[in-house]
Amino acid sequence: MGPSSARNEPTDRNPRATDPLAADPEPREECGVFGVWAPGEDVANLTYYGLYALQHRGQEAAGIAVSDGRRMVVFKDLGLVSQVFDGQVLSSLKGHLAVGHCRYSTTGSTTWENAQPTFRTTATGSGIALGHNGNLVNSAELREEVAAARADTPADRGTIQASTDSDLVTELLAVTAADTGVEEAALRLLPRVRGAFSLVFADEQTLYAARDPHGVRPLVLGRLERGWVVASETAALDIVGASMVREVEPGELLAIDAGGLRSSRFAAPEPKGCVFEYVYLARPDTTISGRSVHAAAWRSAAGWRRSTPSRPTS
Repeated sequence: MGPSSARNEPTDRNPRATDPLAADPEPREECGVFGVWAPGEDVANLTYYGLYALQHRGQEAAGIAVSDGRRMVVFKDLGLVSQVFDGQVLSSLKGHLAVGHCRYSTTGSTTWENAQPTFRTTATGSGIALGHNGNLVNSAELREEVAAARADTPADRGTIQASTDSDLVTELLAVTAADTGVEEAALRLLPRVRGAFSLVFADEQTLYAARDPHGVRPLVLGRLERGWVVASETAALDIVGASMVREVEPGELLAIDAGGLRSSRFAAPEPKGCVFEYVYLARPDTTISGRSVHAAAWRSAAGWRRSTPSRPTS
């Protein structure tokens, strides 16, 4: 297996921030994630259109990671999906699987470093790219784990490359995956991750998807003629011609590779979806938990009108 790399250097108009650990004072919830495993398909182009359908979930940055089975390449930048990617860039991203992300910052400042997918290389030379929608509540604990792991590596001692909770998860996956493989590393790490997360991540061979035990943020599985798709919303499946299979269940980890689709449990499900997905975050043509977002929003508005006293007329 050849080395993995991240072709994700900042442009002149988006220089590196002088303080990558500066926190965003206003936590937010929106991001869009998309993943595809489809040998023989133009996975970069499919991911572009999937992210375009999810653009409402994040307008600060966009990125795509693609693997051809031997090497992973990441391209990301600040801006809208249509600004970050053009035909020349997309045509250079060749492979059979891809992970995409459009960002609206939940933690971390709006800098190039914090654009996703995040990328790390394991001690064995394999790459991991990850996209995250949600917001974690135990980032401080995860940061301590990362600091402890880096203390064993003199070259990295005391450095953390970016300020997002997503970076911390990617770093911890990479540390453990060198000994156990990515799938087992995820099954060990995810029970320790607390908060809202819908994750789409990959190494050179396998696409993964995971959803927190409460299912706070949506994540769906779709089927292509020659592959599989995972996405934040069903609208992204529609735009790439994928048929809806089911939602990724709370507390579930999916793995998709040449061996097919595998499902594992890392936690017992305790569904507690977020009502704001229906009235604010998701597209009207999306379906969540079997409910049309458009219809749910209308029902919520009707209930609000019925419960609000009428103003007296003069």
